[in-house]
Amino acid sequence: MSTAARRPFALLASVSGAMIVALDGTILLVAQPGLRRDLDASVAQVQWTSTSYLIAVATLLVVAGRLGDRYGHARLLFVGVLGFGAASTGIALAPTVGWVIALRAAQGVFGALLQPATLALLRLAYPPDRLGTPIAIRTSAIAVAAGIGPVLGGILVQHLGWRAVFWVNAPVALVIAVLTLAVRTPVPERTGSGRLDLAGTALLTVALAVMVHALTEVPGRGWTAGSTLLELIGGLVLLTALVLHERHARDPIVPRAVARSVPVTAAMALLLVISAGLFGALFRATFYLQDSLRLAPLATGLRVLPLTALMVLGAPVAGAALRRYGPRHTAIAGTALVVVGIAQLSRLGPTSPWPSMTLAFAALGAGFATVMVTATGTVVGDAPPGCAGVVGGLKQTAMNIGPSLGIAVAAGATGATAGSASTMCLSLLPLAVLALLGLIPARLLPRHPARHVPPGQPAPQERAVAEVGERP
Repeated sequence: MSTAARRPFALLASVSGAMIVALDGTILLVAQPGLRRDLDASVAQVQWTSTSYLIAVATLLVVAGRLGDRYGHARLLFVGVLGFGAASTGIALAPTVGWVIALRAAQGVFGALLQPATLALLRLAYPPDRLGTPIAIRTSAIAVAAGIGPVLGGILVQHLGWRAVFWVNAPVALVIAVLTLAVRTPVPERTGSGRLDLAGTALLTVALAVMVHALTEVPGRGWTAGSTLLELIGGLVLLTALVLHERHARDPIVPRAVARSVPVTAAMALLLVISAGLFGALFRATFYLQDSLRLAPLATGLRVLPLTALMVLGAPVAGAALRRYGPRHTAIAGTALVVVGIAQLSRLGPTSPWPSMTLAFAALGAGFATVMVTATGTVVGDAPPGCAGVVGGLKQTAMNIGPSLGIAVAAGATGATAGSASTMCLSLLPLAVLALLGLIPARLLPRHPARHVPPGQPAPQERAVAEVGERP
């Protein structure tokens, strides 16, 4: 099967794999109250049903991408999605909250296996100048999944109970696994010893686990707590040790071609700060709408709906802008929209007209979609040959750590008064400044769109495909 012929299968597998993860993340929020009552769990235990997943997925994404680059991304997606569905089934049958926490961690492991593969498949199937459209479709699909998650979760929990939100993953995962079998991608050529750098893997995994745990605990402990400071310092020490180790490692976890790529590192830094700004603002706005304005959860969701709508509608527009104006100008425009949206939210009060909030959320949605499409296209399109999985894992790592950082900043700025209107400006302006820092990496992105490859001349990744051959 030719590269062009397998593109629809690669796109469908990529989109569906990304959607099941996005849907699971938002649908769980609705299920947690029922889970707590049914299993007689504490608030801390319920929080760990999310934290255990986040730590597992964030720490293993880069390693999973490395494995995909070596053994095939379709294989990793197949194993990951089947494991994801099996873990969901186990959660649906769990007798105690301890089992739920353990199985959520296992679900995170398999989620880490499948997420880099969903991006790497696009990198193998599409030339750089045509990546904008599939990435825009993928971004819109993620926004749709995240938007319908709470609604679908509410329906399932109300009529069938909290376990139903996990049962639903099983058949969907099975369908995606079958679809993955139709994707034919090249098996990467094996070079070197074929072994992972165990020391680098251990340093990376532990460092990310410590940092993610520290950030997720900030809302409850605060930035100045001794345990928070100890974990943050420990994480930085481990990351420093990782950098020193990687310089001399024979087969580093992050290949040197990736580490030295300015577009790739700039795109990941941009995603980190922009996702931090967005999710921190959403965290703060949710408390404001429910605690200060006394809106019900459904009414709160409707107020935030313009964000989801503009993400869905803005992604294809961003793809077109990326092709016409190039990554640098498109990313700068998206970053500016996110900053304007956060700044507008910071000015709102109980007497503010509802159109002001609508415009703020619309700017956030449009800006975030623009940054997502641009940065993802840059990360995937500029990935050195044989490194699509690693850059996909790095991109997903930034997208997992960014929200934790943003929520920690928002919670740390407001403390116990998170629902007070008087702290709106106090908590959101630091997030606006954090998002504003995104202009620095945005200016480091390429100025011009990806070069069009003339007919008959293979694109870079297609040349790599030709070198290693295709599956029969």
